[in-house]
Amino acid sequence: MLSNTLKSQRSIRQVAAFMAFTVLMTTGAFADTYRKGQHIEPAFEGWRPNPDGTFNFMFGYMNENWEEEPDVQVGPDNGFSPGDADRGQPTHFLPRRNRFTFEVTVPADWGDRELVWTLKVNGVERKAYATLKEDYLVDNMVIASETGSLGAGTSSPESRANIPPVVAVQGDSLRSVRVGEPLSLRTLVTDDGLPTPSDPVAEARRFAEFAGGALAAAFITPEAIAKRRLMTPPIRVTVGKTNGLFLSWNVYRGPGQVTFNPQQAKPWEDTRAGANSPWGALWLPPAKLADGMHEVQVTFDKPGTYVLWGRADDGGLYHDGYITVNVTE
Repeated sequence: MLSNTLKSQRSIRQVAAFMAFTVLMTTGAFADTYRKGQHIEPAFEGWRPNPDGTFNFMFGYMNENWEEEPDVQVGPDNGFSPGDADRGQPTHFLPRRNRFTFEVTVPADWGDRELVWTLKVNGVERKAYATLKEDYLVDNMVIASETGSLGAGTSSPESRANIPPVVAVQGDSLRSVRVGEPLSLRTLVTDDGLPTPSDPVAEARRFAEFAGGALAAAFITPEAIAKRRLMTPPIRVTVGKTNGLFLSWNVYRGPGQVTFNPQQAKPWEDTRAGANSPWGALWLPPAKLADGMHEVQVTFDKPGTYVLWGRADDGGLYHDGYITVNVTE
């Protein structure tokens, strides 16, 4: 009898909690709470060995805000220990979950020591602890799975054959420009074409033709597929991602607002429809450029030194390029 009573009370609490959560989501209070003012969780993603015997610790972060992009300078509120506080980490943080954002090289004799990344944002301090424990060893399959290119614990001959794209920023790695004056960036991106870019319309037409013939396939339209994708709930227990090569330039360090033209795809996991993110429900990979050359105009609103970060991502793997810009009045 006592056991049944406890179960009943627990069920009532669960229903009440669900109803409260539903009210928050319905009224928008939940979203309003997390637009700004929240903290950032630094994340140790794992490690991988280098050919020279050293190791790379891989870090990312979870910015609990949907809109606020905090700037935290290197120092007590954004630093590493032991040793140099500056290990090449970002000082500008994009919204929400950003995986495998940067890597820190440690010597071959690192042993069982820990490297600690401390972040204090909006009054809340959090730490990430990096270690060479075997469980944290990362390879390309782990990256593809963690970022959503693959389902959890799966692989394929195509995914195993995939190699990362290569970013080659054209021109000098250090540039100068005035406030409000557009800076042109040209970036060559080469890739092996794997994984095969996602094309939900073509996939649906192939299935319809197989099941019902050419006439059935003719009724498959981009609009119909977009509506179906929008209304279909997630089918993975992990984050899902659309495969396809893209390049995204963003601010890595810098004191002001930066505008990119054309608008860049988001390198963070924005799952909202129409969010211009590979994790969004309706995102499609951009058309492949014949010469692989990407061009973007960058404008700065404040003087200072900026580091811009360009990430080429084929859906499964990535490669990064950087450029430093001195902005004057």
